[in-house]
Amino acid sequence: MKKVGLIGGIGPESTVPYYLDIVYGVQKRVGRPYFPELVIESLSVFRVLEYCRQNDRQGLADYMVQGIRHLAAAGADFAVMTGNTPHMVFDEIAARSPIPLLSIVEASASEAARCGYHRLGLLGTGATMRGTWFQKPFEKAGMDMIVPQEAEIAYIADKIENEIEYGKVTDEVRARMQAIVDRLVQEEHIDALVLGCTELPLVFQDMTLPVPVLDTRQIHIQAIMEKMMEKTDAQNG
Repeated sequence: MKKVGLIGGIGPESTVPYYLDIVYGVQKRVGRPYFPELVIESLSVFRVLEYCRQNDRQGLADYMVQGIRHLAAAGADFAVMTGNTPHMVFDEIAARSPIPLLSIVEASASEAARCGYHRLGLLGTGATMRGTWFQKPFEKAGMDMIVPQEAEIAYIADKIENEIEYGKVTDEVRARMQAIVDRLVQEEHIDALVLGCTELPLVFQDMTLPVPVLDTRQIHIQAIMEKMMEKTDAQNG
């Protein structure tokens, strides 16, 4: 069993589901009383968002690489970041990482392609929605990625940073988010919705939407478990 290292705290509301879903998911796949070894390095989502506001790609990459080096020192065979936003510098991080990384964006694009989607709506942090890095693997696979209008982006980004990251979700936020999705369906004709922030499932849980939802967190978790359970060279031998 490969040992995964999680860069958590980006934010805590997604780190806990990553941990629980991985340990119990692996146990279910193994089919016996068993919990896999893993290690968590908890960083600060607010520091990540500040790097994004300052467009400090170097600072963000340095911060992530430092955490990943700690994971490698703790024996992790590969590492993941439990948030979408730091993936804006994924290539820079991967080039400096002492262990392999598993991308949430690439995993999500592969799943969207497998499902046959063509035109997807994207919700996430401001850095995710306003950038182009998240869209690239989807577009490479022939899919279009649609983001909300600027006023909607500002609203979503504010609520993520100031409420959802703390685990707070109000009925007003749920209603406004649903209205944004409804508009994307009616006016932009999206055929699926991508939750490009690993805390957004807090908003959309138990909500009925007019299109299928791609939960990047759950897609990532499934890919992580597959990677953990790959046979090592020693086992193959």
